[in-house]
Amino acid sequence: MSKADKKGRHHLHIELTPAQYRLLAEQAKACGLSKRAYLVRLIEGKAVRVRPSQEVKDLRWEVHKIGVNINQIARSVNAGIARAEDARRGLFLLERVYELLYEVVRK
Repeated sequence: MSKADKKGRHHLHIELTPAQYRLLAEQAKACGLSKRAYLVRLIEGKAVRVRPSQEVKDLRWEVHKIGVNINQIARSVNAGIARAEDARRGLFLLERVYELLYEVVRK
């Protein structure tokens, strides 16, 4: 067993092929982690998730905006202010949410 440093940490040297190193670097970067942090999470059995792409971030923002609009329509319906056109607009927006989600899932 290796000897710990002053802080009680053990240092490990491993050898990787160029392909293995490139794969490690790519996977760690995709998760927004350093190579060390990525390996430690794997060893500890913690979840290692790839950060969402810009497309997914944009989709989340669009869904949020649509949700805000639908909530505004619901409030006006509950207050007795909404018209049939408002309800149709809400259904249209909801359909748009489903279309956007379908586009992402298809890819």
